[in-house]
Amino acid sequence: MSSFEEVKITGLDPDRPPQVRKESYIDLFFKLSAKAPPDWCEDFNALGRQFSPGAKIGKATTDCIDTYVNNMEKIPSQLNEIKQTVKDCNEQYQEKIKQKAITLAASNAALQGQGDEQDKLDQIIASLAFDS
Repeated sequence: MSSFEEVKITGLDPDRPPQVRKESYIDLFFKLSAKAPPDWCEDFNALGRQFSPGAKIGKATTDCIDTYVNNMEKIPSQLNEIKQTVKDCNEQYQEKIKQKAITLAASNAALQGQGDEQDKLDQIIASLAFDS
């Protein structure tokens, strides 16, 4: 089981800085501390659709969150909402890892138990005398 380092927002994507445009919105691209695992991204995208405006992580670039605001004054509140969602996704992902480990341990224990029984059966079969 691989270890998971929590994903965090480290700033804005330097290659795509926010710009005032003629349109009534401002695109924001928040850079993440690392590429997020696919399951983590799916969880984030599901949660990110729940608030307005929504936020998402693309399938190709899993180290950046894409969102927008209609008013630049809303950028701090949008960031806070996204930071909370990132925190929630980290917790959910860590719980999934924990549950997978528990399931794997239980499966291994069950197989080990079968192995002990199988070893016992193999010993009995090996000790059978068919020549008399």
